[in-house]
Amino acid sequence: MPDFPSRYVNLARARELYGERVDRLGPYLMKSDDLADEVIASFDSLGPGVGWRQLERGLKGEKIPDAPEPLRRLIEEASFVPPWVDWKTTDRGGELLMRSGALGGAVLGTRSLVLGYASPGGNKPLVMSGRLKEQASRRLNETARFVQAVCRPGGMHPFADGWQITLKVRLIHAQVRKMILASGKWDASKWGLPANQHDLAGTTLLFSASIIDGLRTLGMQVSSAEAESYIHLWRWVGRVIGVSPDILPASEPEAMRLADLIGETMGEPDQDSRDLTKALFDAAVGDARNPAELRAAKRSQTFGWLICRELIGDELADKLGVPRQTARFAMPMVKRFIGAVEKVARVVPYGERSAIAAGMHYWDRVVKIGLRGATYEFPLPAALGNIAA
Repeated sequence: MPDFPSRYVNLARARELYGERVDRLGPYLMKSDDLADEVIASFDSLGPGVGWRQLERGLKGEKIPDAPEPLRRLIEEASFVPPWVDWKTTDRGGELLMRSGALGGAVLGTRSLVLGYASPGGNKPLVMSGRLKEQASRRLNETARFVQAVCRPGGMHPFADGWQITLKVRLIHAQVRKMILASGKWDASKWGLPANQHDLAGTTLLFSASIIDGLRTLGMQVSSAEAESYIHLWRWVGRVIGVSPDILPASEPEAMRLADLIGETMGEPDQDSRDLTKALFDAAVGDARNPAELRAAKRSQTFGWLICRELIGDELADKLGVPRQTARFAMPMVKRFIGAVEKVARVVPYGERSAIAAGMHYWDRVVKIGLRGATYEFPLPAALGNIAA
């Protein structure tokens, strides 16, 4: 049998369910994003910040003949659009998240991100970077900005806003990977490589398949066509962010099966999982600037716990330390209300277009509030915040 990192668990059971796919997926725990790694290595020969400034010029479509060859190759490859990409379909996919509005934000925050933290192997780069526990609000706001930019109409066209951010995030992954490996604190026999291909593919599923499943769980009607369009969008995002095409699902059933396989083999949540989950739900409370904001933040936190338990189930929520809520018995009524609103939106003339417009306004407001006078530059990290982990 292949020798996989010890984080890859429950293999006998997984092979019963998924056959040899288990052994074909496992090697991706030890695979990196070679081109992004080459770009980061090429920056070392330049002055401080020079490579990143060249990147920003290239992302805007400017010529950068003075840039390192790997950087020019990265931009050229990422701007090549394969024949399977259909822009009308990607736009329809983005409309799903926009139409979901605050519901989509709730699923992103209380299901997708939480499931990412629950992986005891996949969460280690985030723990060692210190980016959530030490900069929780900033990290969460960046995630909202990334998702919003990707899902806006035309957002993933080459040189558009979402495309630019996606490539920056790709190089941030490579920089963090380089620093973690240089630290001597990383145990590849346990965890594979930092930000490996397996985990990058899993992250795209958290933003795609997990969102679809969560919206349906809360009562939103998501048609097969909408789901397929949304998966199509995130397949292209995955390609740009450096995921091997071999493990990018091309349909909703493929995405759901891959998500199930990853979930079966990821292991039980650990203390890092619980710490990250706590930091997620404590972020708004810690940012409150006055008593009124604190009261609102605590109400939001309680609601987040309630929705989280509904979306991930009591068993996993208990393992992650998510408090139980007495108001949980109101969830069936909440879901019936959401379903009723959905039906009205679909039968009223222009109801769905109005829902999309309202959802876009919601995401714009989320990003604006998160900024508080700052900018989303997605800078390249210079040091790890928690290398002792």
